[in-house]
Amino acid sequence: MRKSLRLTSTSLVAVLFSLSVSAQNVTVTGKVKNNNSKENVPAVSVTVKGASQGAYTDDNGNFRLTVNKLPVTLIVSSVGFESREVTVSSASQALDIDLMPASVLGQEVVVSATRAPERILETPVTIERLGSTTLRNVPAPSYFEAINNLKGVDMHTASLTFRTVTTRGFVASGNTRFNQLIDGMDNQAPGLNFSVGNIIGPSDLDIDNMEMLSGASSALYGSGGMNGTLPINTKNPFKFQGLSFQVKQGIMHLQDRNQKPSPYYDWSARYGKAWNEKFGFKVSAQFIKANDWQAYDYDNVQRTSVVSKVVGGNRTTDPNYDGVNVYGDETSANLRLVSQQVEGGIRAGVLGATGGTVDPNNIAAQYLSLFPTPNATNLSAFLSNPAIPAALRPTLAQFIPLYLENRNGAVANQNVSRTGYNEKDLVDYNTINFKGTAGLFYKITPRIEASLNTYWGTGTTVYTGADRYSLKNLQMAQHKLEIRHPNWFVRGYTTQENSGDSYNATVLGRIMNERFKASTGASGWYTQYAVAYALSRFNGASDYQAHGLARSNADQGMPMPGTPAFEALKNAVASAPIGKDPQVNGAKFLDRSDLWAAEGQLNLSNLAGFSNLVDVIAGVQWKQYVLNSQGTLFADTTGVLKPSEIGGYVQLKKALFNNILTLTAAGRYDKHTNFEGRFTPRVTAVIKVFKDNNIRLSYQTAYRFPTNQDQYINLNVGSGLLVGGLPSFQSYYGLDKSSSPGYTSESVIAARTSSDPSKLVPYQYKELKPESVTSYEIGYKGVAAKRFFYDAYAYYSQYKDFLGRVAVVQSLTGSPAGALDPSSASSRNISYVQNSDQQVKAFGWGVSAEFNIVRSYYIYGNVFSDELKDVPEGYITFFNAPKYRTNLGVRADNVWKGVGFNLVWKWQDVNNYEGTFVSGTLPAYHTIDAQLSYRVPNTKSVFRIGATNLANQYYRSGYGSPYVGGLYYASFGYNIF
Repeated sequence: MRKSLRLTSTSLVAVLFSLSVSAQNVTVTGKVKNNNSKENVPAVSVTVKGASQGAYTDDNGNFRLTVNKLPVTLIVSSVGFESREVTVSSASQALDIDLMPASVLGQEVVVSATRAPERILETPVTIERLGSTTLRNVPAPSYFEAINNLKGVDMHTASLTFRTVTTRGFVASGNTRFNQLIDGMDNQAPGLNFSVGNIIGPSDLDIDNMEMLSGASSALYGSGGMNGTLPINTKNPFKFQGLSFQVKQGIMHLQDRNQKPSPYYDWSARYGKAWNEKFGFKVSAQFIKANDWQAYDYDNVQRTSVVSKVVGGNRTTDPNYDGVNVYGDETSANLRLVSQQVEGGIRAGVLGATGGTVDPNNIAAQYLSLFPTPNATNLSAFLSNPAIPAALRPTLAQFIPLYLENRNGAVANQNVSRTGYNEKDLVDYNTINFKGTAGLFYKITPRIEASLNTYWGTGTTVYTGADRYSLKNLQMAQHKLEIRHPNWFVRGYTTQENSGDSYNATVLGRIMNERFKASTGASGWYTQYAVAYALSRFNGASDYQAHGLARSNADQGMPMPGTPAFEALKNAVASAPIGKDPQVNGAKFLDRSDLWAAEGQLNLSNLAGFSNLVDVIAGVQWKQYVLNSQGTLFADTTGVLKPSEIGGYVQLKKALFNNILTLTAAGRYDKHTNFEGRFTPRVTAVIKVFKDNNIRLSYQTAYRFPTNQDQYINLNVGSGLLVGGLPSFQSYYGLDKSSSPGYTSESVIAARTSSDPSKLVPYQYKELKPESVTSYEIGYKGVAAKRFFYDAYAYYSQYKDFLGRVAVVQSLTGSPAGALDPSSASSRNISYVQNSDQQVKAFGWGVSAEFNIVRSYYIYGNVFSDELKDVPEGYITFFNAPKYRTNLGVRADNVWKGVGFNLVWKWQDVNNYEGTFVSGTLPAYHTIDAQLSYRVPNTKSVFRIGATNLANQYYRSGYGSPYVGGLYYASFGYNIF
């Protein structure tokens, strides 16, 4: 009884207490408007001064906030407006709050520079920011393309939907020296080790902001941050609520010589909702469809593994023609050697069939003695001799011309390539991308938020690597669980990759040729070519004519593009996994690799209460890759590979001399399964010159572990083998044996040119290790009169243990002579990643400015330069940066009654582009991007028309990559905030 009374009393007290608390809570509501336009302003922060309570306005500008008691002072703030403090003494009526628009030049807050919030003016390293307000009016069809307008940023276009971002050089399709993060997650495809453009990621409507951190960033972000890190942050449903959608359609391929004008579709939608300041969710999706930009460079290439150069000639004039965007013609053999082998094979066959009683050599010698001037007429007469068995006459009709032409020097010591197919006939240009995100958010307390997010994308695109790859029906998904507090966070996530129906277009062309007609064998393509060539020469044809007749003969039966036979063969090869047997295997790679990761961070000084002395941040990270390609990409035929990384970092920050000087020091240590640990320090200083003007100085280090492909790749491409740099590959391919020696590609080229084997230089294998960079930088950033924003930087970097792909030619005959013969029977090209002993140096600088002329009119621009020095001969660096690049623009968000515009002119210098696919010089080019918008007053609707590459001047950002023309579009958007 006593226990029951005690329980009842306790319950009653609890109920009364809760009622008392509820009675004290007060709900404040209101609406926030733009003081000038009187339009509602969404996503405005409304917080209680001196407390943790806060809320955001919804898409109609309304807010609802529960406070403990009145009066309170509300702080109302939003980017692009002056902050206001409003005192609330009564909640009987909704508040009407007007915000005055204000210049935001230099006032943006960034996080990625030090992993803590700070004004962009006060960051110790070079950083650029694109917020949702800027992205609404950028002259680009997507937020990802808008990045290319920033200072120091280069972008490679391998496809409409596969664009690779980088800073400070190393422009290529897929950049392993650059990190791309989405809501804190590493966005790389685990099997490819770089981000697949924006195939997976947020929709345009779900982007809150992007921060471009240029240069070395490993001290805080780990391996890969050699040249920069790009954090992309999405919108939180507590701040951004309501339904948003956008319909964008356009046209491409105007005046394209290979493609008729075709439509472009881009539809997106987002919905976010929050209840009671506790629970929120969001969903978003985007669908893009178009006919892709096409690669149609048919220049002739001379290749030795990954080393290549453009040379003269075409399929008609060069029997060994190897077109840049022609695949299957990489297969090459020496015609003289083939002719001799065919002659020997026929002789051996006749000797075997006749028990050695008939020797074709004797018959040919007899013919020559009777007819000193051989020709088709007297050969026919000779073979009609009854003494020659009738069954042997057709064979001897082939043998005798071979015998004679091989001995009189008519068969040139020249290579002949197979006839290939153009890329447009092999690659799937039906570009499509569908991606979606969904998230659940729960505020455990006003300052602790838990979230569960998923990001999924699928699509068809094209990638330029050592070959051109058709990434067809590629799928990727990322799933993340996170708990976050202003002073700490912990998250775990996974990336799941499925290569779908992706295939290597170069391998596809090569194997289609082998399926149609094998290169070798008694009835092989080269046998038919050699016989027809010799017969043509015997009949008096010139070398040029003989090659044409021989190719026509050998190509008989070759499936032609557009025919059912071609499509059937193409589909059969594209759907068969990569392997060693071309009659069974195909061009498809089966990549089901995963990434598992966890990380956490603490602001120790805030948690322990000594932030007035020094700011201390510490964090840890763990990653494990699960590589699973079933032997089509990696050397994983015996089981999945599981390399892992673990690391941690600490950063200290201290303001001195009344905030005149701010020093920051950070250090990070990381360990990889296959490599020794790496320590990467960073020290920076920010010196306040006067208000809103600062000098920044930094000493930064960064590193990257060799990528999974650098370590484990085992891929047969059209021009040779790409293998991993680990020691096990040297043994597997016999490069460490005297019976199959390897030589540097440079020496092989010299030896082949001079036919002098003494010029061959044996290659030297070096054990693989991480690459590192040390960078020194000075910069100045400031604002004058609240209207003029300027930023400048200069840097000097030293790369140590530089990772580059080297080319080796391996003799398969056991002697140096084998390396002189480029045919696959005598030698093979092998390429692997190796460190350089020499330091590679990079220099660069950049300047940007933005000026508010009047009202909403701005002019802006930047110019920057990067240059690489001291690169060892033969190394493929992928630096690929034009010496000078510039962007100049003018914009006005509201010229008159909601009408705005943005116009930007871009130019880049000549680019001596080098890559494992092909190297060559790209000419300078310039483009104009423009957009005109109309925001309907007092509605949430906006209409836009725009164009990228307005003048439709086709250009390429990489050799062998597609030509990019103009894209012209119109769009309607609703509730775009």
